[in-house]
Amino acid sequence: MPSESRRERARAERRELIIRTARELAEAEGWEAVTTRRLADQVDYSQPVLYGHFANMDAIAAAVALQGFEELVVVLREGRASAGLRGLTGAYLRYAEENPAMYDAMFVRRTELVFGVTDTPAVLRDAFAEILAGVTPYVTTDAETATEVFWSALHGQATLNEGARLRPDHRQARSDLLVDLFVVPAVDRG
Repeated sequence: MPSESRRERARAERRELIIRTARELAEAEGWEAVTTRRLADQVDYSQPVLYGHFANMDAIAAAVALQGFEELVVVLREGRASAGLRGLTGAYLRYAEENPAMYDAMFVRRTELVFGVTDTPAVLRDAFAEILAGVTPYVTTDAETATEVFWSALHGQATLNEGARLRPDHRQARSDLLVDLFVVPAVDRG
């Protein structure tokens, strides 16, 4: 009879396999291709086994998104450490471009993940904190609100870039302008 810890390890391994497979399918074919039926076939478990780990596809996408936020925190931290807000901005936009399915799970697909509430997962708070640390030196007002505005602009660029809605040869100019709008001292704006 398997021990409790062995059963828990097997359960955790199944859960990780489901998450990894969902991400791989989404990266290869887009999230519309990731269904519980297809996922169950890919991992060689029944749909009830999937539902034993996740309530629905939104919960699976949220689990994938949490892994993405773990990756994003590292990328943002490295970008900010190397080149401040400009480095953070470039790192964010590169991450979105290089990981479109993950970015979609993190910021576009419907999930139960919410920022700015008491039960926001720590990794989401960590991602926000990295952007906040990049923006804070350049603002004299509410740094959290300024960070939300900056992040919204970054997200807009990432989403519009992915959808090929903006001039592709102006990506760097847009990124630079966004940073310049924040780093120019307030007295120089007048």
